Amino acid sequence: MKPETTDRPGRRLNVLLWVLQVLLAMLFLFAGVMKFVMPVEQMTKQIALPGWFLHSIGCAEILGAIGLVLPGILKIRIGLTPLAAEALVIIMIGATAVNVKMGQRGAALTTVVIGLLLVFVSYTRRRSAPPTQLSQP
Repeated sequence: MKPETTDRPGRRLNVLLWVLQVLLAMLFLFAGVMKFVMPVEQMTKQIALPGWFLHSIGCAEILGAIGLVLPGILKIRIGLTPLAAEALVIIMIGATAVNVKMGQRGAALTTVVIGLLLVFVSYTRRRSAPPTQLSQP
């Protein structure tokens, strides 16, 4: 007798994506909250950017973290997940540029890897998302 296999490659990919999305969401939620918890003076010692700009990045990181997981959990507007990942990629491009300018190669490599993981999530979720009204002729 042949054993039944109920585990499809698509299911494994979906589980991998969910694990990746949750981990990335936790990372960005932590980073975003820290930009509000840390004193502005302490943040601007490390990065020569205005406090209001760092707070806006923190807000975008928190919203991006929510966008990575909430649409899939609620099964509402799941097309927003790739959009959230793409917005976070833009933040990672900026973070990479700042790290390179400051001579922090390790941090720059980390932000590049995180950005590539977000591109993977965005591309894969966009391919699997149902067509929306905007994409129909």
